[in-house]
Amino acid sequence: MGERARLGRLAVAAATLAFGVEAAVISGIYAARYSGRKHRPAATFPVLPPVDTDAAGAEITVYTYGKDLYEDMLTAIADAREVIYFETFIWKGDEVGQTFKDALIAAAERGVKVYITYDTFANLVVRPPFFQFPPSIAVRRHPLFGGGGLHMLDPRNAGRDHRKILVVDHTTGFVGGYNIGALYERYWRDTHVRLLGPVVAELDFAFVDHWNSGPGGYRPQLPVPTRSWEPRVTVHRNLPRYMVYPIRNMYLEAIDRATSRIMLTHAYFIPDPDLTRSLLNAAERGVEVSIIVPDESNHALADWMSRGCYDDLLAGGVKLYLYQNAMIHSKTATIDGVWSTVGTANLDRLSLAGNYEINVEIFSAEVAQTLEQVFANDLQNCAELSEARWRTRSVAARLSERVIAPLRALV
Repeated sequence: MGERARLGRLAVAAATLAFGVEAAVISGIYAARYSGRKHRPAATFPVLPPVDTDAAGAEITVYTYGKDLYEDMLTAIADAREVIYFETFIWKGDEVGQTFKDALIAAAERGVKVYITYDTFANLVVRPPFFQFPPSIAVRRHPLFGGGGLHMLDPRNAGRDHRKILVVDHTTGFVGGYNIGALYERYWRDTHVRLLGPVVAELDFAFVDHWNSGPGGYRPQLPVPTRSWEPRVTVHRNLPRYMVYPIRNMYLEAIDRATSRIMLTHAYFIPDPDLTRSLLNAAERGVEVSIIVPDESNHALADWMSRGCYDDLLAGGVKLYLYQNAMIHSKTATIDGVWSTVGTANLDRLSLAGNYEINVEIFSAEVAQTLEQVFANDLQNCAELSEARWRTRSVAARLSERVIAPLRALV
């Protein structure tokens, strides 16, 4: 027993030391990023006006600037006559957030049925009075915890509601990366789409199914919409309560089919080994693989986690581009000029195996061409990270990357 106890104490000491080193490195990362910084500089970046395209008879509009998107969302809310489904991850209590709140209340006052859901955890910094609504609006708050006691440890109860959906009168739908707030309106680059036509029923169903069966306590049940068969525009939903995560497999299938070019734009790019291998295999068979990530995102640790795969990707011929002087929050991909996806899921564990997410998968040359134009426009604001430049980083940076590498599986 003495030897076993000694080994146990050594194991605890080693684990404590490892944790302490990781904590010290993380503290250093945040100190280096944020010490002495009071404000980010005003962000300026190239954007495109809203672009209308067609897919499977549905009109799809691609947005790359928050102000343009918000104007059209507010117009749709103002024109609503029957029902509004509104779901968001972050909803700031600033002037933009208040504008949306006022518009939704006004719609309810004129007889529109308004249903709202938002994530509690993501909005803890917002003053609680902001989320007080009149009785004419039905509100579902995605709970901080999905259950009490030991249920809190169940991963099916831990997923955040990271989705951003607006559906108006079953005919107009919006989905993508944009949260609601002044920061996102002008200072972040993101991508959203508007859908018109029968495919909106897919977003209808996504909201209704989550409303009726997701966590959050009792609320009035909504009727399940009728959907048609349309394989060219598909909505994929990650559902932690069922442990179902199809978006990761959607990406793997598309990447493995690529024959000419892959263009990814992701705010938080922390791919697991399978995704990394698929990208490297694509590059090895001659596919041009290009990825845009933020040079400096709003989460310093995520940036450092992302670096864990740069050695392999750059050595394997993947091109990495760092978006400059602004946060790029998009979660988009287009492949071979025929396949595209826009949605809320990042390429990290939290999105692909943790949160409630939603992505639209589109088979359309027109939409792919538009997203390739968006990608080319974003490249104007990027600096390519070459393998030679990456090798010049400091020894301290290399050691920090190795120390925090085990945490990649958690984020």
